[in-house]
Amino acid sequence: MNSKIMERRQLIYLSFREDDTASEVERIASSFMWNVKAVHNCDQLLRALKLTPIKVVLVDLRDGFSKLNTGLVRAIQKYPHIQWIGLIEPQSAVNPAYAAFLHSYFFDFCFLPLESQRLFFSLGHAWTMARVANIHIDTMSTESVPHSEEGLIGNSLVMKTVRGHLKRYAQNDLPVLITGPTGTGKEMAARYLHQHSNRKDKPFVAVNCGALTQSLVQSELFGHEKGAFTGAHQRKIGRVESADGGTLMLDEIGDLPLETQVSLLRSLQEGVIERVGGDKSIPVNVRIVAATHVDLEQSVAKGRFREDLYFRLNVLRLVMPPLAERGSDVVDLAQYFIRRFTQDLGLEHKVLCPAALAALSAYSWPGNVRELMNRLKRAIVLSDRQAIGPDNLELTALEPTPLPSLAQTREKAELHALSRALVTTNSNVTEAAEMLGISRVSMHRLINKHGLSAS
Repeated sequence: MNSKIMERRQLIYLSFREDDTASEVERIASSFMWNVKAVHNCDQLLRALKLTPIKVVLVDLRDGFSKLNTGLVRAIQKYPHIQWIGLIEPQSAVNPAYAAFLHSYFFDFCFLPLESQRLFFSLGHAWTMARVANIHIDTMSTESVPHSEEGLIGNSLVMKTVRGHLKRYAQNDLPVLITGPTGTGKEMAARYLHQHSNRKDKPFVAVNCGALTQSLVQSELFGHEKGAFTGAHQRKIGRVESADGGTLMLDEIGDLPLETQVSLLRSLQEGVIERVGGDKSIPVNVRIVAATHVDLEQSVAKGRFREDLYFRLNVLRLVMPPLAERGSDVVDLAQYFIRRFTQDLGLEHKVLCPAALAALSAYSWPGNVRELMNRLKRAIVLSDRQAIGPDNLELTALEPTPLPSLAQTREKAELHALSRALVTTNSNVTEAAEMLGISRVSMHRLINKHGLSAS
């Protein structure tokens, strides 16, 4: 028989009284492959937790609720990724204070006298949730991930593809065009490129083209000479020149006025700029990373964006996926951000209760990673409990997620089929195309369309 199947799990049982319940817990739990260690006060509990890797603790709350000041809450807060299960008497469940305490600190509870199947399911579910939580505690610390890479956290296939593209793109100086919905982490991807390139010791300058006023956009990008226009009392160095030697990110490039697009194209082609009001060509050496949430091909077709500039920018392409298409990444990101935000704000660590995890996974995230970050910040500040629930995330009273359009459904199915084919064939394009019943040309076109990796 497989040794993993025979592995016995470790359970601590805390009771403030001496009675037969401990024997009953041990009898039931041991029959389901649990080793039970009984402790009788919080000091013993803390010593046991320090010495043994524990994922689940069972607490008899018949006396514990009246002894919270002795350290039970402190122990729970010190070990937030342990799943705590309470044993209570049925009449206690109707006590509002008792119910609030359970909701704040406990994963689950069982009524006394114990029912074998109820305890079995509760312990098993708690063990599973503890393992999910501990994966991220063991493999990722808040300090190990630079803030510029936070939105890139995740083990979904699409994010592995994104990180693979970024690592390759960082090895050269070719222009990169990053597309994707608002809030998906396009600037984080640009900073990742810069920090993993040979330009990392030079400036990274990000410009939101959509926030620049039409009258000053030329001055902001290219600078101006003293007296160039009313109010130009001194020379100003523009964003492009400030990024010399480094990386210039042009966010929301689709909002750049046509007149400025001409100047930018000249700068890219010739490697020089001219300040407004000046007649001197100034050489600049910058890597351009452009980003947009709009379809630039449509903008070109409608005459809103220069075709020659589009082709100049669209040398290397990166597609940032919506958070809703990243599967369990939303849980990875949420747990990471909670750790980071509580540390930054100097607050006690908080955890997501099972209902909150389910709500995070079910929500469609129209605002993507940015919306997730904002909801978590609010929940951490406003929640007066250690456990964050769906109400704290404001995910309980939301409208049902609307059905996707037929086109969206087809796109998602197409992406899923492509991804599976590439994974199954170890990225062999010919074999993947045969598996899907399409030509290699069509396969390459779809790979480029969805920003997947064929390597």
